[in-house]
Amino acid sequence: MNAKKTFAGLALLCATTGMQAGDGAVQLRRNQVGYGPQQEKIIVVEGTNPKGKLRLTAPDGRVSKPKTVRKAVSPWSGKTRYVVDLGQLTEVGQYQLSLGKEKCTVSVAEHPLREVSKASLRLFYLIRSGVPISMGGDYNRPLGHADTKVLVHPSAASPLRPAGTVISSPLGWYDAGDYNKYVVNSAFSIGLMLAAYEQQPQYFAALNTNIPESQNQTPDLLDEMMFNLAWLFTMQDPYDGGVYHKLTTPNFEGFIMPTACKQPRYVVAKSVTATLDFAAVMADAARLFEPFQQDYPGFCAQAAAVAERAYQWAKANPTAFYRQERLKDPAVSTGTYGDMNARDEFFWAASALYRLTGKQTYLDDALQHQPKAFTAPTWGNVASLGAYEWLAAKDGAALFQPMKEQLMAYCDDLVKKAEGSCFQSPFGNNARDFGWGCLAENCCCPAMALLYADQLLGTQKYRPYALQNADYLLGRNATGYCFVTGFGDQSPMQPHHRPSAADGIDAPFPGMLVGGPNPGQQDKNDGQFSYPSNQPDESYIDHSASYASNEIAINWNASLVALFCWLDATE
Repeated sequence: MNAKKTFAGLALLCATTGMQAGDGAVQLRRNQVGYGPQQEKIIVVEGTNPKGKLRLTAPDGRVSKPKTVRKAVSPWSGKTRYVVDLGQLTEVGQYQLSLGKEKCTVSVAEHPLREVSKASLRLFYLIRSGVPISMGGDYNRPLGHADTKVLVHPSAASPLRPAGTVISSPLGWYDAGDYNKYVVNSAFSIGLMLAAYEQQPQYFAALNTNIPESQNQTPDLLDEMMFNLAWLFTMQDPYDGGVYHKLTTPNFEGFIMPTACKQPRYVVAKSVTATLDFAAVMADAARLFEPFQQDYPGFCAQAAAVAERAYQWAKANPTAFYRQERLKDPAVSTGTYGDMNARDEFFWAASALYRLTGKQTYLDDALQHQPKAFTAPTWGNVASLGAYEWLAAKDGAALFQPMKEQLMAYCDDLVKKAEGSCFQSPFGNNARDFGWGCLAENCCCPAMALLYADQLLGTQKYRPYALQNADYLLGRNATGYCFVTGFGDQSPMQPHHRPSAADGIDAPFPGMLVGGPNPGQQDKNDGQFSYPSNQPDESYIDHSASYASNEIAINWNASLVALFCWLDATE
């Protein structure tokens, strides 16, 4: 490793001891990035009662003693924590917090989430495939994985594209810690970010993330989506409309840079889930890119056409699920994104296509596949993305009212979990909250649903709870980590991410959300490390080999973009 430790101009806002949970030290757990002037300022003290000992020094030198609101006991470890309200800190500036020898800074800023929001979106530029990265500063790299000579795997063969056919499938984003590209997760990630864009278009129109397309007339978020949409186009079989499940090497590459990768790359079996996700996101893109045809002439008509063709293939092949164990010559062992239920994908795709076309057949299918209850969006359950289609269509749309009622019931139940919690947040109060990708699927995505509820009601009733989940991500949690790379005073330095591990730069790509505490510890027997704790909310380790707790992924970062940009837009 060399001595480069900058985070591409991103300032670290706090400084503390940053000791890990479980080391016996008193801990001041707080949002390490910053609070808005009107936001509640809650911290958590672990290990000792701070009454009469905690000191807060304001920018003008005034000293106060913050109030301890309540004591909380972990339902798993039995650790005692104290929830402390710092009070109405509306003056912008740096506040100094001290408890004995431990000290830290609490930042109050007009737009505390602006830089982390931009970095979370800019991350997608840094993980582009098939082009040289020339605007990444320290993270510039030459072209890797051109993907202009990709093989059709036997599982993907068709009469007009037999096995071994060479096709071109460039561009797109690397999916996660690996170098493959997966349609299911790519489409889900785009869909999640487009949903947030549709709710805050003016904010995104003004958000400059310094990418090659920043000087055109299209918002940077849409430009970034187009880079991945351009790849998705190539994943549709032009002869029948079905969509290949993924573009992959037979096995994961080692922790090497893209230019060092030598395995052949294949498109593999068409699947109904990939095809429907493709149809949904192409339909949404066809609608949302309409004002920007100066930059992307002809795109909207093409996207609409391929979306409808994909949907027709899915209707004709409703049980074409991806079964990786059946792939031979060669066998494939990379990420599966397997899903044996396509009802939610049919609902999302039909809803999106109905919004685009107004055709009765799509409405009929949406009604047939509508969910019975709202669930937070994940790549394996996209029903809520279909719900968001109807909620964005506003009152009067066929399924607006039932989707609204489902969302409100979900949100009302969610916010009840913050009361009495150890870290004053809806997330993290049940052992089931923790697991693979929990910080995205169980923290960011539910918080995004809360913002939808506020948007519908025209209030900020639920926004404080969404901010509480953001506080959890940014340091007010059992580990003491700010879980977004490049921010806070203790953030992951060794994520399970091949370029960050292999590029010779100490600091990882900034703006990445890691998966988070995972008591399943599926990687613990690999022999490279030991978790510091078995407790659900402490089962995290900052080690590049920890794919179970420290990997990154585009769907996780998409949820971070959606949540943090929306919060920033409404600050």
